[in-house]
Amino acid sequence: MLTEALQRMADGRGGVIGVEPGLVIEPDESWTPVTELVREPYTLLDGLIGETAGRWNAPRHVGAALFWKTFSYWHTLPMALGWALDGQVPIMRPADTYFKVSEAGVTIAATRVSWASGARAIGDALAEAQRPLVEAISTRAKVGERTLWGSTAEAFAHPLTAIVPGDYMRLLKEIGRPVDGLVEPADDGYFRRTCCLWITLPDVEPCGSCCVLRPQRRPAA
Repeated sequence: MLTEALQRMADGRGGVIGVEPGLVIEPDESWTPVTELVREPYTLLDGLIGETAGRWNAPRHVGAALFWKTFSYWHTLPMALGWALDGQVPIMRPADTYFKVSEAGVTIAATRVSWASGARAIGDALAEAQRPLVEAISTRAKVGERTLWGSTAEAFAHPLTAIVPGDYMRLLKEIGRPVDGLVEPADDGYFRRTCCLWITLPDVEPCGSCCVLRPQRRPAA
């Protein structure tokens, strides 16, 4: 069910999608192991951060946040959709996961995928696959971990409002830290409680979920 949904999504986007619809690949030289991103001295990660910053003429920490927004979205998307569709969540272990730079920013796939169910499995997957990258990006680019985890939280909220209906607030609560509490529902979608830093670029419009657009709460009388 999930792979069919991903294929429909790919077809609707002219093939520009950041995860292989079938999830599983036989990698060739165009694919790079995700583990290389956290291999010291972090040459590959630093290069991707620098390329993203250069593309948007942005400071390094903003480039790092935007790189992570893209990477975390495509890594998280299959788990979010699988949970919403039939409760079956694809788990791509770091040692089996590959990526390549693409029109979608990055494209992610794995040599093998295991299947699990429930928010706990998702939380474990985030801890194993995303936490090391969040910590490395935060340290090397001086961008807060909470900012980065906000993009992961949004990567659950967006597909469950825009692609397959799902109770993303319940899911985030069940996953718990570090993603719980980083988005909040709105009448026509959701707002982030942290900024992805896109708004800091010159001459751009804020994302529809941007925290700067959140209505100000009146203090209690």
